[in-house]
Amino acid sequence: MSNAVCTNYAQITAVRAGDPDAVARAWQQRTTRPTVRGDGRLMIVAADHPARGALAVGSRPTAMNSRTDLLDRLCTALADPGVDGVLATADILDDLLLLGALDDKVVISSFNRGGLAGSAFELDDRMTGATAASTAAARMNGGKMLCRIDLEDPGTVSTLAACAQAVDELAAHGLMAMVEPFLSRRVNGKVRNDLTADAVIKSIHIGQGLGSTSAYTWMKLPVVEEMDRVMDATTLPTLLLGGDPTDPDEAFASWEKALALPSVRGLIVGRTLLYPADDDVSSAVSTAVGLVR
Repeated sequence: MSNAVCTNYAQITAVRAGDPDAVARAWQQRTTRPTVRGDGRLMIVAADHPARGALAVGSRPTAMNSRTDLLDRLCTALADPGVDGVLATADILDDLLLLGALDDKVVISSFNRGGLAGSAFELDDRMTGATAASTAAARMNGGKMLCRIDLEDPGTVSTLAACAQAVDELAAHGLMAMVEPFLSRRVNGKVRNDLTADAVIKSIHIGQGLGSTSAYTWMKLPVVEEMDRVMDATTLPTLLLGGDPTDPDEAFASWEKALALPSVRGLIVGRTLLYPADDDVSSAVSTAVGLVR
């Protein structure tokens, strides 16, 4: 890490209270990097769940309650030279920035967090996070949007429209538009994603058609059965998401197999790497980096 404005969490609060303009200055002084370089592969850590009220990890319902603990884990992950960058909401990105953890890293902002976990309006996932303008102003690499599609929920069309607009606005700035599509439905009142191969394929076709150009669009997709057939649904560069933590050996094996497919360009993983069962973040990250590289 370098160019740190703060060396501890108390200093972050002091800077935010006394000199909030320091955040904008730090974004302008940060060492940036192109999204793709070298071997063209990407290893990204994700931390945008808290802003949607999703604080659970596996059987731990309050695992992500502590912001300082999450930041510790993110800094550990980002310190691995094989980790290219991070996806998160503005609050987390600003903290990492002030800690000097984002120099020479890919930074992807999270756009829509309005579909709060467990809410009646979960599928009307409005843009309540970053914008294309703020992403460009901070010299980030792109923005990501969650696009859950429930054919029985009228809120879905608002999400589709918002995502399409975001794709266009990011493209106008020449920035990556990362679309994370799912076919979803309510089961006993809770939103569940359909992870069958055919459902993921249908979600890909809907998601990659959003906006007036696909030139800057990337996919963020789950690893499911029949990934060779799933990935045949798109020519867009794709990052594989980690999803909820499962058996780590099983997860790593499924990622390794899917990473060999032509349009797959790497991993974008959050809770599985940041909150492994043994809490050894460094080891989990190192294993994932080895698969990507």
